[in-house]
Amino acid sequence: MAVITPTNTSVQELNGLHLYHGDMSNCSMRVRMTLIEKGLDWTSHHIDLKKKENISEEYFGINPNGLVPTLVHDGVVHIESNDIIDYLDNTFPHPSLRALDNNAEMMEWLHLAAAIHLPAIKPYVYATKIAKHLKKTREEQAQYDALQANDDLKEFHAKHKGSRQFSDEDVGKAQAILAECHVKLETALQGQDWIMGEQFTLADISWIPLYHVLLGCGYAYDTYPNIQRWAAALQEKPSFQQGVLKWCPDFSKV
Repeated sequence: MAVITPTNTSVQELNGLHLYHGDMSNCSMRVRMTLIEKGLDWTSHHIDLKKKENISEEYFGINPNGLVPTLVHDGVVHIESNDIIDYLDNTFPHPSLRALDNNAEMMEWLHLAAAIHLPAIKPYVYATKIAKHLKKTREEQAQYDALQANDDLKEFHAKHKGSRQFSDEDVGKAQAILAECHVKLETALQGQDWIMGEQFTLADISWIPLYHVLLGCGYAYDTYPNIQRWAAALQEKPSFQQGVLKWCPDFSKV
């Protein structure tokens, strides 16, 4: 569970559930979906990533990586989206979104989604779609570099700093990881409705935002009929409509 002590101590005075999130952030999507599935009341603090509202001392004081989402629950700050949805399901157990028969395997799906974020999801999405929309001015870049202490994130964002672009090698590595994961997901969904079988769980919530965002980036799903069927069923859920489509109806138009 990723709990941090914020330097922006004002959030420690907040009561209830407060979510700092971005409309087009796939990580934010899974937390919004979980909150809705749980029927929980929460206060929205939208961070406009296109306006780079996350690049500020105020927000880095809440999330030291400058990323969304961040959940503040009764003054306690939680970061990392898959840790957050696991925390929400443990803290508010009804209705349960855990796998009744194999919770360990369900957690492996959450861990995998988290593990591929920086080496695969983020490079592919930035290279194919949003890097051009998130170019920083020199002043914004200097501010980001001063605020960001995470070396992995610094290295990632350096690849599209100024006039730089992601290399073919970067994109190729991302595509290879994504292909392997999609084969695994396609196989898991063979003959069953959801990733863990007949029960809708956090595993589905963790992975459907990736589908939504990658599809908007032009990722081809033609050879994955099970994933397409699964995604179509998820798109009918109120939590997807309210937690994803309400905020980001079409990622291709971001």
